[in-house]
Amino acid sequence: MSLQQFVAALDDLADDAKRAFDAAADPDTLEEARIKFLGAKKGLLKSIQKQIGSVGKENMPTAGQRLNEVKSLIEQTFQATQDRLTGDAADGADPTFDPTLPGVAPEIGHVHPITQTIDHLMEIMGRMGFEAAEGPEVEDPHHNFVALNIPEDHPARDPLDNFYLSVGDGQVSRFVEGTRLLRSQTSTVQIRVMEQRQPPIRIISLGRVYRPDAPDATHFPMFHQMEGLMVDRNVTMANLKTVLRIFATNYLGDDVEIRFRPSFFPFTEPSVEVDFLWDGNWVEFGGAGMVDPNVFKAVGYDPEQVSGFAFGLGVERLCMRRHGITDIRDLYSGDLRFLRQF
Repeated sequence: MSLQQFVAALDDLADDAKRAFDAAADPDTLEEARIKFLGAKKGLLKSIQKQIGSVGKENMPTAGQRLNEVKSLIEQTFQATQDRLTGDAADGADPTFDPTLPGVAPEIGHVHPITQTIDHLMEIMGRMGFEAAEGPEVEDPHHNFVALNIPEDHPARDPLDNFYLSVGDGQVSRFVEGTRLLRSQTSTVQIRVMEQRQPPIRIISLGRVYRPDAPDATHFPMFHQMEGLMVDRNVTMANLKTVLRIFATNYLGDDVEIRFRPSFFPFTEPSVEVDFLWDGNWVEFGGAGMVDPNVFKAVGYDPEQVSGFAFGLGVERLCMRRHGITDIRDLYSGDLRFLRQF
């Protein structure tokens, strides 16, 4: 093959490739043309390249230069066509698209009513100087019972009233050293805080607690508590009632009244049940009292030098009362028709 014939074949190939690339209307057609002209094994450019040896040694430099020029030209034409096709797709040039039609609005979630209540309670208590504290939900008997002055034979430690976790031999027992359980109260947090800090202390803890109650309108095996603790010198029941009254007024309204009824809790002495008068009815919301001296001794405090109060309120009860919810199970049903109301 002469040099002129080789160059003419290259020029014809460049023209054919340009026409094929320009005619490509979609990526699939363009890919077929690319393989035909630029394929690494059987492409037409590759076939002509194999004939370069037939032009003679003296014409080899000229033939090689023209081969490189044609190869670059074909690749540029292919790239321009590819940019045109992908650019059209990126610009959304779809003749069936009607921008005047209404769009599909994405579903946007919102905060669960329990979480809304927790945030609100933290904001109210924060304005009274209480800081938030957290603790583990999987606890040991010491923090869940012993340090809270709950003796080993107390009914509150019974396996039927707690979610104990299996020990090494697969058995569940409240008497085995190292037994773990899901905490039954947020009072465990006050123990952990007092173990690490010295008075004055003013904290609240909001979190999940677990008790094996059969689900009904007012009970659920998992629920939330707000635990409050204040320890300092000369803290009295009057301080406790003042804090709870301010809290109730802020959360439930100015017309809310509060009352204490005598009760018993192992970790407070004296102990009271807390009721709020709301819409003409007295509603029980939790327990409270002055921290028992034995609890102070368990964390290394001197009960002759400090005093304090603690209270525990049910978050679900507050949420349900505020929003007029009559069944606690609705809060955990996952029914969006119900949850969208809040």
